[in-house]
Amino acid sequence: MQMGIRTKNISALGSSRLFLFFFSSLLSQHCCAEVLYEINPSHSLSQGQTLVSPGRIFELGFFSPSDSANKYVGIWHKNILPRKVVWVANRERPLAVTGSLASLRISSNGSLELVDGKLNSVWSNNVTIQVSSSNTSSVAAVLSDDGNFVVKGAGESIWQSFDYPGDTMLPTQRLGYNTKSKKGRFLTAWKSESDPSSGIYTVEGGRAAETPAQVIIWINRSTPFWRSGPWDKSKFIGLPDMDDGYLSGFKGEENVEQGTQYFSYELFGNLAAYLDVSSQGKLKLMYARNGSNWSVYCDAQKNPCDIYGACGPYGVCNVSESPICKCLKGFVPKSDLEWSKGDWTSGCVRKTELFCERQTNKKSVPLQGTQDDNDDGFWKITRAKVPDYHQYITSLNLEDDFNDCKIQCLNNCSCLAYAHVNNIGCLVWSKDLIDIQEFSKGGVDIYIRLARKELGEEKPIKLIASLTAIGLVIILVAIVFGLHRLRANQKESIPSSRDTLRIYIGKHDPSELLIYDFDTLLTATDNFSVTNKLGQGGFGPVYKGMLQDGKEIAVKRLSSSSGQGIEEFKNEMLLISNLQHKNLVRMMGCCIKEDEKLLVYEFMPNKSLDTFLFDPMRRGELDWDRRFNIIQGVTRGLLYLHYDSYVKVIHRDLKVSNILLDGKMNPKISDFGLARIVEGSQCLENTQKVVGTRGYMSPEYAMGGIFSEKSDVYSFGVLVLEIISSKKNNNFFLYDQQLGFLAYAWNLWYEGRGLELVDEELGDSYSSSEVLKCVHIGLLCVQDNATDRPTMKDIGLMLSSEKDGSQPKRPVFTIQNSFFHPQLQYGHTNSSTNEATITVIEGR
Repeated sequence: MQMGIRTKNISALGSSRLFLFFFSSLLSQHCCAEVLYEINPSHSLSQGQTLVSPGRIFELGFFSPSDSANKYVGIWHKNILPRKVVWVANRERPLAVTGSLASLRISSNGSLELVDGKLNSVWSNNVTIQVSSSNTSSVAAVLSDDGNFVVKGAGESIWQSFDYPGDTMLPTQRLGYNTKSKKGRFLTAWKSESDPSSGIYTVEGGRAAETPAQVIIWINRSTPFWRSGPWDKSKFIGLPDMDDGYLSGFKGEENVEQGTQYFSYELFGNLAAYLDVSSQGKLKLMYARNGSNWSVYCDAQKNPCDIYGACGPYGVCNVSESPICKCLKGFVPKSDLEWSKGDWTSGCVRKTELFCERQTNKKSVPLQGTQDDNDDGFWKITRAKVPDYHQYITSLNLEDDFNDCKIQCLNNCSCLAYAHVNNIGCLVWSKDLIDIQEFSKGGVDIYIRLARKELGEEKPIKLIASLTAIGLVIILVAIVFGLHRLRANQKESIPSSRDTLRIYIGKHDPSELLIYDFDTLLTATDNFSVTNKLGQGGFGPVYKGMLQDGKEIAVKRLSSSSGQGIEEFKNEMLLISNLQHKNLVRMMGCCIKEDEKLLVYEFMPNKSLDTFLFDPMRRGELDWDRRFNIIQGVTRGLLYLHYDSYVKVIHRDLKVSNILLDGKMNPKISDFGLARIVEGSQCLENTQKVVGTRGYMSPEYAMGGIFSEKSDVYSFGVLVLEIISSKKNNNFFLYDQQLGFLAYAWNLWYEGRGLELVDEELGDSYSSSEVLKCVHIGLLCVQDNATDRPTMKDIGLMLSSEKDGSQPKRPVFTIQNSFFHPQLQYGHTNSSTNEATITVIEGR
């Protein structure tokens, strides 16, 4: 009995030791997994091993999604958590998680192949190569630092994972379509978070032969779920938050001969990123800096209006209105019952038949009330996302006036709408107008075809028509005479030739201001090429140029369609040319030719402050020392304008996008089109035209048209708080506390938590005393009562010494917050040129 018991104990002890041996073996394999840098015919990748890119940025290996009993081969970023698998080889044929002998290898025929423990093929790249028995290294699979898994033969790439994307698109990877090969590169969502097999959502770079292309998310490859709007060579015009310049990182590549249209994106700085479509069809661009956790850069679907066709045909969606759907002018709901229940997908129908339709279909019975209509016209929607199924009129080019586009549409009865889009040209629509949105910013103007009756322009009876005709003749004569006098006055105020312009400028003694030939600037900017476009200012685009002597310049182009008139042009040209300070942008010259008005500035290689501050991928480049230096530089610039220049100047449009950065990131105040000179002894000025930028205008200026140097101080305070936090005043809102940005900043300071306002990208690398001082100064500047605000002299002393200001009062003026965007965001915003009177506040 004792013997039996002892034998049993020894057996148990051996089993325990055996278990510990296997457990320690497995643990060592898991913790110290073998790393490979190449898969070749002699070395396959087994479970417990990983293939790593040369810079140890990406890793390929076996993995199991959460809550899954299957195993896959995939690629992920090696050092960023949570782990995001960016490509899966065998997404449709998983391995059993219990299998332990699977491997990824180069087979005897040279193909890349995944086999299970019984050497059954699970997945293959289906590329066959002749492998020499004497040279086993002739074929190899490697992982690049950009995340591309490449099979090479004789040193050349013969297959790559970038050509076969899954649910994720990495930087430099291309998405698009080849019309000749009928093949496309598209993303396919996972079926679920634990199942990488193909789901119902796909992301494609537009439809075949669609020009210009757009990105579309499909359901089951047949039903649109979301779309970006057409690509205008710098951005997708259906994404209002997208940067207007080339700094968005996205790029379109079109080759007409090859029949290809591809989209890609690249990064700025030391960033990792990926664009993916979730199993719910959500498209997001994520980024991480220096191995940090993933953060959202942009989210394509933010509100119900982003769902394709939310309001049906001829319906328009506006998320800031209630209900969000309405019919276009001249249309009524197709089903009143469905619309009353909040189901708008059936859309709208036209109330009045078009005149051209009645002319082409004589048998049709005119709808009620159309007998007096004699033609069709157009109704304009502003700041809109264009409808789907656009057609590009190739016979017109970018320089043609939009009236040509209108005529093309009017002469074609099937044309239902048109739009003339910058950097694209003429787009028209002949199918049901669907998926239209109204934005609070961005977008384009669309012209919807309607019967004259719907425009309030019915044909009058003959007697009235005769009297009207006589009246029109008189009015036309008066208009012609008035235009003649106006042009004569304009010629007197602004000369039309280079020589007379020189005489005009000479009277005002601008130092070192040159007069450029228009052709010189045209050559310098490569005919104002889109690739040279630096951004969109409040009164027109700005282009980079290079003169024949190699000097770089920035050219601000103000065409006849610009909202900046002659007075603003003269104001900026003459004012800034006489202001000389290291923190003010320097004007080099100007040019006038017919309707063209151009201003030439020194080129700022780092462009404007907003391209860093509000870009999640770039704001990390602004450490605290740089931010503090920018605050100090802007202070010195304003101090010069208010006190040290030969005249006192009120800028009236101080904002982040008007702070330019030179090669050393030093700030320079720009855009003096709205600036005003005031007498030295004069404290306040009054204007009947309130112009400026929403979120930066002081209360007394926005509400009463009263401006002074304290108006600039208010704008400076907003600027300082934005520089500290990388948050936008006019886009920030806390729903749970009903707080705008200024009130939020004051609450933090009042509660002793002012440091929480600091941009999280700075980490702990900032001076607490400097930050708190700047927060204090910013809050003093944005006080509602102008007399409570410090002067720029006071601010300069506070920044350069230990002097403290008074306790700031809580800002209660909230007109800016009444315009807040429904979601807090960090997108770029572009100015428009809308002006406002003192009775209607409409900042730009």
